[in-house]
Amino acid sequence: MAHRLLVYTRTTGYRHDSIPAAVDAVRTLGDFAVDHSEDPGDLEGPLDAYAAVVFLSTSGEVLTPAGRERLAGYMAAGGGFVGVHAAACTEYEWPYYGELLGARFARHPEYQPGKAVIEDHTHPATRHLPAVWEFTDEWYDFRTNSRGSARVLATADETSYEGGGMGADHPLVWCREQGEGRVFYTALGHAVEAYEDPDFRGHLLGGINWAARTGS
Repeated sequence: MAHRLLVYTRTTGYRHDSIPAAVDAVRTLGDFAVDHSEDPGDLEGPLDAYAAVVFLSTSGEVLTPAGRERLAGYMAAGGGFVGVHAAACTEYEWPYYGELLGARFARHPEYQPGKAVIEDHTHPATRHLPAVWEFTDEWYDFRTNSRGSARVLATADETSYEGGGMGADHPLVWCREQGEGRVFYTALGHAVEAYEDPDFRGHLLGGINWAARTGS
């Protein structure tokens, strides 16, 4: 029986045009049954049936108080959480969410080509990538550096693009544990083209598999 994912894309702030393509991509990445929702009521009930909950370019306040409680309980009990791109622009009014994700979005320069330096090639989200991964994205800056609370997998090379604001140590992709649960976050994934890119698709699949404990 296929593992089940809840892919959540509710937005109350900026909405990415790439969301439909992103959802379609997740449906075709691996052996997952995917439930896609933008209804906060779907996170108010038990989440135990899901191998992972994926916040895919969510933005703003997207959960009810009951949904917040369910998500926190799910993670404490060993659930999987995956945040993609604007998931870092989400639930600013809920302190737990910032802890869960590892850092919150601050700003980004213009969408442009740049380079991500793979810091950890042992993780399934990064093991297939070159040491320096050339990509085009928004290169998010964050309010804090996630390195103190997370295992950093890739950093942004700010010398490779214009407008970076975090300096030499700029985490871009990371994973961490929350209670008994696993959290994976990638700042990449702004445009439709990302979800057509084989390297990014492999990156996303590896992150989901790790968080969901459905792969190595």
